[in-house]
Amino acid sequence: MRLPWRLGLALLLALTSRATGQDIPLEVEQLPTITAQTSGSVIAFPVEDTFTMRCEAKGNPTPKYRWTKDGQDFDPSQDSRIKTEEDSGGFVLQGKYLTLFQGRYRCYAYNKLGTAMSEETQLIVPAVPKFPKEKLKPIEVVEGQPVVLKCDPPEGVPPRQIYWMSIGLQHIGQDERVSMGIDGNLYFSNAVEKDSRKDYCCFAAFSAIRTIVQKTAMSMIVKSLKPDGQLNDTEAGEAISTPGRIPSLLTPPGVQSEVHLVKGEELELECIAEGFPTPVVEWLKLGEKLPMRTNVKNYGKLLTIPGMAEEDEGKYVCKARNSVGEAVHYFDVLVEEPPSWLSGAPKSQLALIGEDVHIKCTATGKPKPAIVWRRNGQPLDDALITRSQVFEDTIVLHNARPEDSAVYQCEASNRHGTILANANIMVMNMPPVILSKGYQEYGAVRGGDVVLVCTVFGSPPPSISWKRLDTGAAVEGRERFSISQNGSLTINRAKKDDIGEYVCLATNTEGTSAITASVEVKEPTRIVQPPKDLEVLCGTNAKLECQVEYDITLMRDYKLVWTKDGKRVPVAFTEESRYFVDYGTLNIVNVNQSDEGRYTCTATTSLDQDTASATVTVLDVPDAPEDLELSERKTRSVRLTWVPGNEHNSSVSEFVVEYEENQWVPGKWRQLQRVPGNQATVVLELQGHLNYQFRLYAVNAIGEGPPSGPTERFKTFPAAPDKNPENIRIQGHLPHQMDISWDPLLPVEHNGPGLEYKLSYRRLGVEDGWREHLVKRHSFSVKDTPTFVPYEIKIQSRNSHGWGPEPKVVTGYSGEDVVFWHCLRDNVSVPTAAPRDVAVELVNTTLLRVSWSRVPQATVRGHMGGYNVHWTRRWSLLQPDRLQEEKYSLSFPGNRSHVLVPGLRPYSEYRLTVNVFNRKGNGPSSDPVTFQTPEGVPEQVPILTASNAQSDCITLVWAPPFQAHGILTGYLLQYQPVNETLDVGDLREVKISGSDTTQWLLRGLQGASLYRLHLSACTQEGCGPALSQEASTLTLAHSSPSPAVTPTEWIPALLNISSYVSDTFAKISWTTREEQQDSRLYVAYMNNREGSWRLSQAVNASKSFHVIEGLEPGTVYTIRLMVKSLLDNASIFEDVIQTRVKGSAGLQDTISTQGWFIGVMCAVAFLTLAALAACFVHRNKGGKYAGTPPPPLPDMPSSDPVKEKEDLNPDEESQGGNEDTCEYSDKEPLKGSLHSLGGGGGSEDSLVDYADGEGTFDEDGSFIGVYSGHKQRGSVDEADVEAPVST
Repeated sequence: MRLPWRLGLALLLALTSRATGQDIPLEVEQLPTITAQTSGSVIAFPVEDTFTMRCEAKGNPTPKYRWTKDGQDFDPSQDSRIKTEEDSGGFVLQGKYLTLFQGRYRCYAYNKLGTAMSEETQLIVPAVPKFPKEKLKPIEVVEGQPVVLKCDPPEGVPPRQIYWMSIGLQHIGQDERVSMGIDGNLYFSNAVEKDSRKDYCCFAAFSAIRTIVQKTAMSMIVKSLKPDGQLNDTEAGEAISTPGRIPSLLTPPGVQSEVHLVKGEELELECIAEGFPTPVVEWLKLGEKLPMRTNVKNYGKLLTIPGMAEEDEGKYVCKARNSVGEAVHYFDVLVEEPPSWLSGAPKSQLALIGEDVHIKCTATGKPKPAIVWRRNGQPLDDALITRSQVFEDTIVLHNARPEDSAVYQCEASNRHGTILANANIMVMNMPPVILSKGYQEYGAVRGGDVVLVCTVFGSPPPSISWKRLDTGAAVEGRERFSISQNGSLTINRAKKDDIGEYVCLATNTEGTSAITASVEVKEPTRIVQPPKDLEVLCGTNAKLECQVEYDITLMRDYKLVWTKDGKRVPVAFTEESRYFVDYGTLNIVNVNQSDEGRYTCTATTSLDQDTASATVTVLDVPDAPEDLELSERKTRSVRLTWVPGNEHNSSVSEFVVEYEENQWVPGKWRQLQRVPGNQATVVLELQGHLNYQFRLYAVNAIGEGPPSGPTERFKTFPAAPDKNPENIRIQGHLPHQMDISWDPLLPVEHNGPGLEYKLSYRRLGVEDGWREHLVKRHSFSVKDTPTFVPYEIKIQSRNSHGWGPEPKVVTGYSGEDVVFWHCLRDNVSVPTAAPRDVAVELVNTTLLRVSWSRVPQATVRGHMGGYNVHWTRRWSLLQPDRLQEEKYSLSFPGNRSHVLVPGLRPYSEYRLTVNVFNRKGNGPSSDPVTFQTPEGVPEQVPILTASNAQSDCITLVWAPPFQAHGILTGYLLQYQPVNETLDVGDLREVKISGSDTTQWLLRGLQGASLYRLHLSACTQEGCGPALSQEASTLTLAHSSPSPAVTPTEWIPALLNISSYVSDTFAKISWTTREEQQDSRLYVAYMNNREGSWRLSQAVNASKSFHVIEGLEPGTVYTIRLMVKSLLDNASIFEDVIQTRVKGSAGLQDTISTQGWFIGVMCAVAFLTLAALAACFVHRNKGGKYAGTPPPPLPDMPSSDPVKEKEDLNPDEESQGGNEDTCEYSDKEPLKGSLHSLGGGGGSEDSLVDYADGEGTFDEDGSFIGVYSGHKQRGSVDEADVEAPVST
């Protein structure tokens, strides 16, 4: 009988069914489908506030719900203790009532077409686990016999853990003889006398509910085998011993047992044996080795294998043996599986009327699952069985009819679980229904994709086609057009030609339906100027540009958003906000470290978007070093180690170690040592007898970081001085006297107490012994010396711990001769001869070589100081009728005959003289020499601006150079394109003739491009340094016709622009050329605190100045001088000024103009002059000098009387013979000279020290070499040698 049944089933399954699994949209009537449910076994605790039983479903009509509890109808809405949920079938149970609602629940969702059924849910509400209250009798056992203490723990929420402890919560010791089983009982293989105790307690811990319960303590008494009255253990052992006993199993009982477990679970097999001696348990698997995953625990009594698989099935054996015998137990282990779908759960189907429908429900499991079929939650009725065939795992509906539409449930179960599936079977014929809206407008960007949606439902499934409405041509098969399975039309890489209306046509055997949609193609959104990576100093401002082009018709939906590291930048237009966006550019004010990151600008419209990113790197001074530590402490050194702080994106170049000592200048930090930035440790060499502490700071390209915290103090031991005094000065203020002074050691250089100096001196060139004096001050006077003779002097320091190093010997001269009547007539003994044969040789346009014949030494009348060179710029050859008379002077120490004079202006006429000087003053000047400098290259043009940029041209405006250095012939304009990676293109040139040209229209440029422009002024000698500027052309869409350039629009060539600032007004002055006297200018100014500009009325350039009134005292302003009254016009001049504080100057003027004040000051001046004259006469009287100088004293040793002197002026006489240095004259203030030589506002080192033999000249004659100005402008000997500049 079974063969025909199997054959019929095979034939039925072989038939082709047209039923499909097509999804039915909710707009169409359909059966209920459960979408959410509470399933399986759930545990709810009474302590919870509520518990929700969920059941949600979809369908058309909207489903309703009903419940069963433990197989009986259950209506949650009828119980006031239950709250039902709206829009679903779920309900909420109150925590305090949970115990009353334990049971098995099932939810049914139904409408007029059928009923869906949920899986069964078991609600478990565990009670608080408790051990029963009981009174336990003591357990008595004979020594050597087995015993089991039963725990019988209560059930509770897993996991559950069992412990055996005493009343004092001390764990009961376990070993091979005593152990706890997996059932919680405590097993004794053989009892010993020490097992006797009254507080065996079993504890059960439930971690899920944080509960531990305790069983009543049990008492166990072990009766000893010793006879009564036995004296000791030794005698007992000799009298009676525990008899041996063959092992037997306390658990499990019997010889064989069967173990069932689910695949993937952990296997636990336990054998606990009794016997004496204590048995040892051994495990094995019959026929094969134990799996590699096997673990043996609990002293060999428990075998575990995690993740059991089918191949782990078999017969496992445990053997318990001792010296007397063994016991064996066999475990038949079977690995089983809960039910699961073999090829997926039964699927819902949409079938046509008259078709055969196959509902297949194939499940697997071990043991094999039993299949139960239901229809709409009820067992199959006889009528359905008559019209269909029901097999074990398949239902076949023959010649299906609409009334066969239902929810068919298949439930498969075995002892390990149950699975349930709902299959919605819809039997219907239906014409196409287009669910998408008609006349929908779709937008696309050119080059992008657009999808026209056409969602259709029908039975049988409709075929869908698309065509253009205007042409009626089908689009299927055309390039870039495709129809997806869901009926949507996709147009790839849209073009302007795709604009128009399209028709979606859906057809099946039941009918046809259509809708129309339209397509618009827009220009894409593009970021044309993306942001660039920035490195920004902390505390400054940053700008990230993001210029976008988009379709103008999408302006309403256009949006530009800036994000940083994926988070939106908090842009706001308030004073507190540091971020604001101005025409797409993100401005970050007062940048700090938190601003570092990746910034992205996203330009979005309703159709597309474009993004661009840039990285902002914040540069800052380094953080302070940390964790300073002192080690390797020695008498005069210590090692300092530290951990560098954050470099803030700029590598540390060096660390500066500072020290502070609390003996001489406490609290003041001084620099001690510089350490390379790649080191983090240094050995510090220290002075003696100081109590140090140290700190350091890091330096990078940005600047100096903050200092670290100080170290602990480190005290050095006293020692002899490490150095001797420096800068020893020997001066002769009076004849027959030599004044010696020196720079004393600093207090921190004493190295110990009791510092003093040993001064030693002797005549040079004669046999004379050293004369020594110990002094504590830093000056000394030797009297009765011969006039102007050389001496050797040395000074050595010492303290109470010893002498300093051997001192160096220096040479100086005693005082020069002074004649009384010469003093009255000439005031000083100055040289009497002038240099002769003065000649000049032009090295280049700015450098001159001057030579002369040396004066005789006898005419110097003292120690030669050097030569002064004076030169006067009489006029520029460009303006010979305009007398300049700019005077300059340089002093050259030493007896030399030629020097180099720098800083001349090209194309000028000069007059030059030379004189010799000594310590008392200047000699007569030489005969003047007149010479002219040739033309040179012009200075850099002061201003270059680019304005009125178009797509192919840029207007350039500039001002002529302040100093042309010759006849200006024109300008050289060079320009080159710069791409996005800052690479530059080929350099192109334009030669602009005409010295009056100050504006140029540069044509032939590419649109939307960046150019780098270089402009230099030219003479016949060549072109000067170029001024560079960058400018961008516009795109064609944004450009306007290029304006014609007329001479009246040219910027006037203003010269000598300057500003004067008072407390409430500012004056701007200028000069113009004659041909541009009628030009009109505008003055704009802005209070930098307010940020708003104010503009003056037109000012005629011939007026030469303009006064800005009504300014606030003590306020910073920006001022501009412009040609047009538009603030976006390029300015000729721009400056930042600050007005004075009101009242400070006025007070001074008020006092200084009072008559009484002038009279008092005149009286003071007269008294001062009288006192100075009296002092001078008294000092120069000299008791033993008459009218003529005495003859020189012979060179012979003598005991010169000496005296110490507190303060003497320094003597630089030792430098007099150096021909490789020169200094400025200290008589003529060179600020004006420097300004004239260096152009506008020159630097302090524009006049430099020159001498023959120093430096070299390059090919064009410019000087390369020593060019270092002194901070103190003066002659060689600042104290006594006066070198006035003749004017």
